[in-house]
Amino acid sequence: MNPIVQVQELRKAYGSTVAVDGISFEVQAGEIFGMVGPNGAGKTTTIECLEGLRKPDGGTVRVLGLDPQSESHNLRERTGMQLQQSNLPERMKVWEALDLYSSFYPKAADWKELLVQLGLEEKRNAPFAKLSGGQKQRLFIALALLPDPQLVFLDELTTGLDPQARHAIWDLVREVRLKGKTVLLTTHFMEEAEKLCDRVAILDHGRIVALDTPAALIRGLGGEERVVFSVEGSLPDGFEKGLTGGARLEVRGGQVTVHGRNGRPVPLVSEVVSLLTSQGVRFSDLRTEQPNLEDVFLRLTSREMRE
Repeated sequence: MNPIVQVQELRKAYGSTVAVDGISFEVQAGEIFGMVGPNGAGKTTTIECLEGLRKPDGGTVRVLGLDPQSESHNLRERTGMQLQQSNLPERMKVWEALDLYSSFYPKAADWKELLVQLGLEEKRNAPFAKLSGGQKQRLFIALALLPDPQLVFLDELTTGLDPQARHAIWDLVREVRLKGKTVLLTTHFMEEAEKLCDRVAILDHGRIVALDTPAALIRGLGGEERVVFSVEGSLPDGFEKGLTGGARLEVRGGQVTVHGRNGRPVPLVSEVVSLLTSQGVRFSDLRTEQPNLEDVFLRLTSREMRE
């Protein structure tokens, strides 16, 4: 194992508010490591401490073997950063931003190649204000890659993007890792973490409540599955009593969700369809769902994803 980020008992408070409460973790070379959780969980504060933008109140942090506070200059030549609140002057053209920022690094990557690789060649003369949300994020990734970094920090990269742009950014992040880079990202989108990350730390109230691969975290739920369908009107009285094996019912408006365990003698979907048919219930849009990272989060914290 080759950790390039080492965090021990990191703590950061703002007055009486504890943003990061004694967390510890490592990031291995070549992986995509994610920190997930709702707004206010401590994700951005943690990543800013790793980048040297904020001074921790306690604990130790080493990034590429360096102290982000006392060796920030050396660290910035070896890391790339995309900040949550990134912005550029409205009239600055794409090529001007890349050319300017490349002058900040002694061994900068070829910004003209990045322009092509990130699909911005046609927008090279476009001012920043005229770029779409996805194009702006691609530009910020290009700026983060200019130092030819070993480690890339990406903070809330796809917030505010439509699904098509979000998937395009995910592909770019995967390509960054294929170039031999390590990626540390924060997000409050559980699907994003599940699709991208090798390992995920779930933060809540400034603490890590779980850390593992997405698959292992989901397995830890114990194999729950769901059957979801829509009904006209209400279900007959006693419908839930017809379910076996501890299955439980959740009704929200016209949508019904039946929760059950995997490995039942009779598959949950077969039991639900049989019960609906025998009771003459008209239903539509029936589908099965497997547990995901959002289920893990809600089980661990009993909190909604967005606050």
